[in-house]
Amino acid sequence: MPQNNRTALIAIIKARSFSTGAEMKLASGRTSNFYFNMKPTMLHPHGAHVIGTLILDAIANDHADFVGGLEMGAVPIATAISTVSYAQGRPVAAFFVRKQAKEHGTQALIEGLPKGETLAGKRVVIVEDVTTTGGSSLKAVDAVKAAGGIVVRVVTVVDRQEGAADTFAAAGLTFTPILTAADFKA
Repeated sequence: MPQNNRTALIAIIKARSFSTGAEMKLASGRTSNFYFNMKPTMLHPHGAHVIGTLILDAIANDHADFVGGLEMGAVPIATAISTVSYAQGRPVAAFFVRKQAKEHGTQALIEGLPKGETLAGKRVVIVEDVTTTGGSSLKAVDAVKAAGGIVVRVVTVVDRQEGAADTFAAAGLTFTPILTAADFKA
């Protein structure tokens, strides 16, 4: 992974998305005195581009057909990867998994696929913004597998290093963090 993109991403996250001090409740239910609110980084032009580039590079040998994950965190990431992949001439489509199926319209759990297209038999990379225990990504993995997709890897922008690697190993999934909490504890 190019060091300049990695270094740039750390700087963007530190400036826009990382805070320390007050105890915060995490999506996992745990509490912590450091917190990543990745939306300001993921929705920033440079941040989105660097995230898309770094993850696309990390999955280059996976021959992925799709990237996606659980709403909301995965939506801007999957979009960035898909956009960068098209610009680089190696297109990978994006999707997202709802936390619960819509109660109207198509009542879909998986969104972003055109009518008649499914994930069945497709190679899929699950993406996430911040990973603590891995529970959110496992929900997306389960939805993709239920739709017949083949999950080839789980990638997170930041691994908090609080058990996700063990969770994914136990599930037989390859896990790749782009950055870890150690990158921000200097």
